[in-house]
Amino acid sequence: MILLVIGLLLFIGIHALPAFVSVRQALIDKLRFNGYRGLFSLVALAGLVLIVIGKATAEFVPLWNPLAWGRHAAMGVVFVAFILLPAAYMPTNIKRFTRHPMLWGVVLWSAGHLLANGDLASVILFGSLGGFSLLSMASANRRGAILQTGRVPVTKDVLVIVAGLAVYGVFLFAHPWLFGVAVR
Repeated sequence: MILLVIGLLLFIGIHALPAFVSVRQALIDKLRFNGYRGLFSLVALAGLVLIVIGKATAEFVPLWNPLAWGRHAAMGVVFVAFILLPAAYMPTNIKRFTRHPMLWGVVLWSAGHLLANGDLASVILFGSLGGFSLLSMASANRRGAILQTGRVPVTKDVLVIVAGLAVYGVFLFAHPWLFGVAVR
């Protein structure tokens, strides 16, 4: 469980950096922008690797028994999350309704997984990432995040749904090999 916690601290810590504008700018000044991006990426990747290894090797400590419908609900909620994640980087009308499609995607992904899992490692992992995403939205809003005002063709929305469905399908299929747990 220690690797999971260290991974989360690295991953969340580096993703919290943009909220500290002066620290971020000092790093960019010292490392230049590409150096900063490289450092950011390396720390985030190291955190992600430790999260995956830490979760896979964590002792199973049950906290509650998930409800029977939790897995089915999780599949629907996570599907929506997989649409919101690419919507952050593609021109869609979704950004007219939320300033933070990726962060909402992480919140839904986390909530979905908490519906299906009731163990300590899952609560630490999904609770931390979901909670951090909510805090990140509040922080970004305080720094002036704005909604998209222009409309884009509906075909762009269809494209992001297709992209989300494709990635969702890959993760459903590969989940047992990637994370050691089959999605039922």
